[in-house]
Amino acid sequence: MDNVFGHSCFSGIQLLTAPGRVMTPRPATERLVERALGRLGSERKRVADVGSGSGAIAVAIALRAPRAELWAVDLCAAAVELARANAARHGLRGRVRAVQGDLLEAVPGKLDLVVANLPYLPEGLRRDGDYADLRSEPASAVFAPGDGLGPYRRLLEACEARLSDRGGLLIQFRRRVLEATRLQLGALLAELEGRAAAA
Repeated sequence: MDNVFGHSCFSGIQLLTAPGRVMTPRPATERLVERALGRLGSERKRVADVGSGSGAIAVAIALRAPRAELWAVDLCAAAVELARANAARHGLRGRVRAVQGDLLEAVPGKLDLVVANLPYLPEGLRRDGDYADLRSEPASAVFAPGDGLGPYRRLLEACEARLSDRGGLLIQFRRRVLEATRLQLGALLAELEGRAAAA
């Protein structure tokens, strides 16, 4: 594809990247993959990777959980194109469906697991020297208005209706992986807000 001009190793696999257009996957996010695999086991499950970017998480999960059905969702058309290319590159075109949409709107049916690495840094920090290493990344993939938690608040609300009874949510927040079942989403939101306030 014409707009891909980079490569990255993530969770032991080679991925196409588009620096400056789609966020490049980082080693810290590999923990999200490991936790997801621990929840999936060998059962047939439906998984959505929300804010998928290059499709790194979805592809890494699909390669190691062959019975899982993956949806890679992103608002950015360039990201969806890149995720499709990475799925095809690893022979996963039939099991990793890359779709453009807002949160879970483009994914049909109930889900057993939702994983997400959404923007969560307050937009007011864009000029902060502590985040200089993120300046080359698309701002929309890193920063969000207000306290930065808007995307996660909306995702947790969507998960209340879309997770199966035994379903769960895994998110990355400040290099940590946080987890909740459908019944624990309110507690997860309180934890996010507490961590954001203490940062």
